[in-house]
Amino acid sequence: MLDIAAALHRWSEEGRDFAVATVVAVDGSAPRAPGAALAVDSEGTAIGSVSGGCVEGAVYELCVQTLQDGRTVRERFGYSDEDAFAVGLTCGGVIDILVAPVRSEAPVLRAALSAAGRVEPVALARVVRGPDGLLGRALLVRGDGTYEGSLDGSPALDRGAAAEVRALLDAGRTGTTELSEDGTSCPGGLTLFVESSVPPPRMIVFGAVDFATALVRAGKFLGHHVTVCDARPVFATRARFPEADDVVVDWPHRYLRNTETDERTVLCVLTHDARFDIPLLEEALRLPVAYVGAMGSRRTHEDRNQRLREVGLTDGELDRLRSPIGLDLGARTPEETALSIAAEIVAERRGGTGAPLTGSRTPIHHDLDRAPGAALR
Repeated sequence: MLDIAAALHRWSEEGRDFAVATVVAVDGSAPRAPGAALAVDSEGTAIGSVSGGCVEGAVYELCVQTLQDGRTVRERFGYSDEDAFAVGLTCGGVIDILVAPVRSEAPVLRAALSAAGRVEPVALARVVRGPDGLLGRALLVRGDGTYEGSLDGSPALDRGAAAEVRALLDAGRTGTTELSEDGTSCPGGLTLFVESSVPPPRMIVFGAVDFATALVRAGKFLGHHVTVCDARPVFATRARFPEADDVVVDWPHRYLRNTETDERTVLCVLTHDARFDIPLLEEALRLPVAYVGAMGSRRTHEDRNQRLREVGLTDGELDRLRSPIGLDLGARTPEETALSIAAEIVAERRGGTGAPLTGSRTPIHHDLDRAPGAALR
């Protein structure tokens, strides 16, 4: 639901009643990950998607019905080979959908949409399995640990749930967690589906070169907050990088040392100049970030690795470096090169191999195999 929070917050501000269908569990191959949502308002307007088209019509009708009767429901959709037109996923997977009305008497859901629409760190936890009458009960947890709403009116359960949800929020994860009915983390009593909404992950592009212009566009397309950094003021200008969120004139290693990064941050080093690369990579490869890639030929890579060893980096730290940067697409142009870099970032994030799917027996959705029921944002 929070993946379309900005649009739903506008609906809420306009006083519209609407219903939201959210993917809360996935088994096998499915087009959309947990957290994907489809919303329908009282006029029949729809936004979002839960399946890329396979079951959208049936889910739309569920939303309409939920708006009429005010009931929260959970439905399962799977593959059907008995009738080519049956409601089912053609990809062979199974998805569970939670459909909930959002009206004026749903303050927790509206507060979650408002916070997510303002890009504040917030997590929304909803009961997707448990005792009768609790389905859809919601708890909103903010970045500072405060919370509002209640799962069943029990302070102990709410405190325990808030602690579990905060852990998922801190990691920027969307997924499920299980609690006992007394609020402890023992499974069996309640299953909560937790949607985390956090500021977009950072991509920092070091080197204000032609390839950086295309990579900025690719980074924005992937949903990153993109910063371009270069020590040369004649190149690091807003005119050259109008689509970047930030353009910084500073020595790359100094900027990296003083800026905020986290485990979702992507660092792309395009300078291929030892004056910049060595001190920068010495900093970068010791940070807990998602990806560090550096441009350059194989000869440049070998020379760079030797220099990095001389300044004290270990083999384990050097193994984190993606160099030469990008997947082997035969790229030539800046746009093609940006595509190869973006593809490697996605593969690194999702656990993909980068190999063609044609003729392959590998899973299509690797991240769901690595963390069942959860999806990284």
